[in-house]
Amino acid sequence: MRILVAEDERLLADTLVNGLRHLGFAVDVCYDGDAAAEHAVTNAYDVVVLDRDLPRLHGDEVCRQIVATGRETRVIMLTAAASIRDRVDGLGLGADDYLTKPFAFAELVARVHALSRRALPTLPPVLDHAGVTLDGPRRHVTRDGQPLSLSPKEFAVLEVLMRNAGTVVSPEQLLEKAWDEHADPFTNAVRMAVMTLRRKLGDPPVIHTVPGAGYRFGG
Repeated sequence: MRILVAEDERLLADTLVNGLRHLGFAVDVCYDGDAAAEHAVTNAYDVVVLDRDLPRLHGDEVCRQIVATGRETRVIMLTAAASIRDRVDGLGLGADDYLTKPFAFAELVARVHALSRRALPTLPPVLDHAGVTLDGPRRHVTRDGQPLSLSPKEFAVLEVLMRNAGTVVSPEQLLEKAWDEHADPFTNAVRMAVMTLRRKLGDPPVIHTVPGAGYRFGG
């Protein structure tokens, strides 16, 4: 899952980014509304965590621009304003959820997971293909009932592949979904992550290389 955090309080923003990356999400960050709008309309994010009171361009306008793209991007609006009127106004702009400050990080993560399921309603939170079970909310993976220890990046790559089981996923798509904007498109990070993931998943192999195209998950 790829997430954009748009928050001008740098300590809060960096804390959220570090926490989300530790859980295996690909996360970009912006500290003002102009940058947030540029990122949000240029990249295909699953969820945008959007502070309503951003400098340079107000969060309300950023939200409008995200909605105008027509993508399935979900928006969680953050604000210190907690009145019912404020919440109604925020949701009326097209935001999908509204979280008042201060908030618990665990609650934000739960809301991110909930919104991602709404963006992909046909896909359950627990994926099960070819003997591999991936429980997204619990960050737990097993093969034939045996638990596997995956790094956050390996988990993210596996989730992308399993959500597209049976179809080819290009290295570029994996970079877009499992890495942040600072990933070098010419690096071998994708190849190395897939290689270690194959080793941990064991035999028979369930991740297949499609020469010149990418990778396909399936038995």
